[in-house]
Amino acid sequence: MVINTNTAAIRGSRVLGESTQRLNASLARLASGTRIISPQDDAAGLAVASKFDAQIQRNRGVQNNLSSAISYSQTQDGFLQKVGKALDRMSELATLALDNTKSANDKSNYQTEFTDLKNYISDIGVKDFNGVSLFSGTGLEVTKDSDGDTWTLNASGLNSTDITSVIASGFAVTSSNAVSTLKTAVENVATHRAKVGANIQRLQYTQEQVSILNENLQSSVSRIKDVDVAEESAQYARYNILVQSGTAMLAQANLLPQNALRLLS
Repeated sequence: MVINTNTAAIRGSRVLGESTQRLNASLARLASGTRIISPQDDAAGLAVASKFDAQIQRNRGVQNNLSSAISYSQTQDGFLQKVGKALDRMSELATLALDNTKSANDKSNYQTEFTDLKNYISDIGVKDFNGVSLFSGTGLEVTKDSDGDTWTLNASGLNSTDITSVIASGFAVTSSNAVSTLKTAVENVATHRAKVGANIQRLQYTQEQVSILNENLQSSVSRIKDVDVAEESAQYARYNILVQSGTAMLAQANLLPQNALRLLS
């Protein structure tokens, strides 16, 4: 029996400190909802989760880029739809102008509407989307994944030869080749709309693919980082009891040296 060194109290203090540390960590996990409070909790898991988190953020950027590209393509299609309607009307006017029972004044009226429609199509050809030309004839590059890979949209241009012939200054409703030129132009616009439609479809599929990938990545991060509340609650209750019992036993250990006084009395 000794007085200066209370081995039982030292050991009890150490065990109580460990239990208190575990209790605090368990409390922090439950409060934050994450299993990894500090790197030493799961160093390898933290590294993997960090990489996944970064990829998730890049994928969100990709989704934003794809949404912009979809809006760009939908704007193209909206304008092409109007161009198609204008060409339909122009071809109708060209056919009406073939009627030799029409007077020169009638055909002049047709030409007035015909010219306005030509100018309308010409104006659409220079439209842009946020400063980016819609119908330059150059395919737009779009980001398709978190690695920065891209693919090029099918190009759409209203300056191709057949459309240019329609909006040419000398092209009139009474031109000998007006109907055939307009038929070709209508087919060309339909082809452009098909290309734009294919762009939109692929963009939507790519966006869905990136969304599914993000969902799976987030699920993986959750398995690594998120705390199991039921399991951690049980651990918290355990450590809480250990801290309380450790505190009580430390108090008892501190009383042991007093037994030495009995030998001195």
